[in-house]
Amino acid sequence: MNQAFICDAVRTPFGRFGGTLASVRADDLAAEPLKALLARNPGLDPALIDDVIYGCANQAGEDNRNVARMALLLAGLPESVPGSTVNRLCGSSLDAIGVAARAIKSGEASLTIAGGVESMSRAPFVMGKAESAWSRSMKMEDTTIGWRFINPQMKALYGVDSMPETAENVAQEFGISRADQDAFALRSQQRTAAAQEQGLFADELIPVLVAQRKGEPLLFSRDEHPRATSLEALARLKGVARPDGTVTAGNASGVNDGACALLIASERAASQHDLQPLARIVGVAAAGVAPRIMGFGPAPAVRKVLAQTGLTLGQMDVIELNEAFAAQGLAVMRDLGLADDAPQVNPNGGAIALGHPLGASGGRLAMTAAYQLRRTGGRYALCTMCIGVGQGIALIIERV
Repeated sequence: MNQAFICDAVRTPFGRFGGTLASVRADDLAAEPLKALLARNPGLDPALIDDVIYGCANQAGEDNRNVARMALLLAGLPESVPGSTVNRLCGSSLDAIGVAARAIKSGEASLTIAGGVESMSRAPFVMGKAESAWSRSMKMEDTTIGWRFINPQMKALYGVDSMPETAENVAQEFGISRADQDAFALRSQQRTAAAQEQGLFADELIPVLVAQRKGEPLLFSRDEHPRATSLEALARLKGVARPDGTVTAGNASGVNDGACALLIASERAASQHDLQPLARIVGVAAAGVAPRIMGFGPAPAVRKVLAQTGLTLGQMDVIELNEAFAAQGLAVMRDLGLADDAPQVNPNGGAIALGHPLGASGGRLAMTAAYQLRRTGGRYALCTMCIGVGQGIALIIERV
């Protein structure tokens, strides 16, 4: 079996909801990291790319009609290069990496790009068609995040808890206190601030020129979701699912915009195109859990990928756990036997600070982990995240 290697990886800075990237179409945003990969690898003939696989959770607006294909054409790749868009909600771009790796391992491809995009600021309102002749009833649905066009049978069988409600369910079921959630959130902000100060995201970040109504375009080059805070400030925030709840805007991930892309190649293709592998993709696995506690999904997914690869959690030098909510992050870590403040888990902060543009977050985890391994000399990294409707996904990479 062939091996699949991450040879380069870039992402746009993540923008706040309604922030700097809000004026950029999702398909244009998706093209940015593709352009950057080609610019960073001038010896690579883009016509030889076998496939571009992008993750995207929404696909209801400007990211419709196969955003991967549109993005590669907008980025200037040849018309002969195909593209495919996958949707595993929050896990979409991590899944895209898995799809690309499996194609290379099987010999069906040798050179691919995997990544993802999400513009949550530009997610549209949508309206269903009339269900009867001359109907005058209309219902508008917001596609930014969560359920829409709910199936009554699904609601009866599993419930349709909102994302914050699922986090409250996890907090209650696994005994995660508000104080511990806020402490986790503060660590994320502090670690991200330290990483930004040290320039640790420089390898993965690419600047994006954002057109302005007047004057020259703005050069957007830094994640804008992180913010300075304190335990006292976090404690003053009200619950978002219910007034007496423990899940707040301060201990939950953001609603964000961003895109990422990773160049993935076989050993032979890397050699032929003079690419320098960063990490080998060891294995990828997904698992299901009850939708009402979707945040716990990483726990079975991690165990599944460890069993698949024959590795142990103790061998993981870096663990990138997507911080959808502090409650679910803590529940997963405790279930896996990790300390709340484990130094190898999100050493440079996570989604609570950096943000969570759904379709791009998994790719961000993988590249952040790969660059962290290179900096520290570690061998293995684990990337994992929860997924709406009750799933988890996990990926293991090895530094080369």
